[in-house]
Amino acid sequence: MAAGLRKRGRAGPAARAAGLCGQWLRRAWQERRLLLLEPRYTLLVAACLCLAEVGITFWVIHRVAYTEIDWKAYMAQVEGVINGTYDYTQLQGDTGPLVYPAGFVYIFMGLYYATGQGTDIRMAQHIFAVLYLATLLLVFLIYHQTCKVPPFVFFFMCCASYRVHSIFVLRLFNDPVAMALLFLSINLLLAQRWGWGCCCFSLAVSVKMNVLLFAPGLLFLLLMQFGFRGALPKLGICAVLQVVLGLPFLLENPIGYLSRSFDLGRQFLFRWTVNWRFLPEALFLHRAFHLALLAAHLTLLFLFAFCRWHRLLVLGLIELSWNTYPSTSCSSAALHICHAVILLQLWLGPQPFPKSIQHSKKAH
Repeated sequence: MAAGLRKRGRAGPAARAAGLCGQWLRRAWQERRLLLLEPRYTLLVAACLCLAEVGITFWVIHRVAYTEIDWKAYMAQVEGVINGTYDYTQLQGDTGPLVYPAGFVYIFMGLYYATGQGTDIRMAQHIFAVLYLATLLLVFLIYHQTCKVPPFVFFFMCCASYRVHSIFVLRLFNDPVAMALLFLSINLLLAQRWGWGCCCFSLAVSVKMNVLLFAPGLLFLLLMQFGFRGALPKLGICAVLQVVLGLPFLLENPIGYLSRSFDLGRQFLFRWTVNWRFLPEALFLHRAFHLALLAAHLTLLFLFAFCRWHRLLVLGLIELSWNTYPSTSCSSAALHICHAVILLQLWLGPQPFPKSIQHSKKAH
């Protein structure tokens, strides 16, 4: 009898969990019209889509022809490192020189061995399929935590997207690896794991430099959360990790490594553009067009900094000015300008009390 009571005791929590799950599913079925519109059903819709994606991705791998673009070049570049070449200027592939940071080398070195020196394409496709499903899960978790997007949108960004499947399992690009690390970083930042989030962000940058485009957003979050001095250790994590990963190549040829892996002057071929196909090729390749895009990007960052993030910027400049010892003309002037901005915001800002409250105070 005692054994029977113990068995029922152990089954109790499991039965309650099953009952709660059943109630939740019944409620979801009763509100099925809202299932695709309410963000609270994100996890349920995401789970269904992930299961569907297992079959879709398997079908794509086995039914749609693989297209060789960069995989062989990746493997040739990695093979050069395996053979003992640490000078980035000497590492080449079929499509040109190695232009990705050290994290790319280490990750694709693992893929080199996992796929029989890069010859087992089907194995590589299955590895990237797993990476795709993991990335999808990370993206769904971000949407679940933010609760801003209706679940029906998720169908169009995965199951209905030929381009996403192509990039992951039909092209085997390095972009999916970098973005998976970035989405992992965002999940960690949302969970307030700032150190690990910065670490994963730096790892993403070490795979492909274009992740640096997210750096202003990360800097804003760090300054908002920790202030100027508190953000420095987190930024130090990003910097130190880059040095550690690139150390073998930095010791061999530091200028060659930095100029190749973080080359801001690279020029892309017109044949591969998607965003700017409507432009004439001569304009697309013109240096003035590149400088105009860079200027537009920096201008937007400054506009956000001064029009949307200005309070944080002012507080950061005040702290920086006080931490400048001995004080300089610039730090002293910045301090006065920041206080003037604060006074101006207080003057132009909304009234501290609604007019009805002010009138009631006057009546008393």
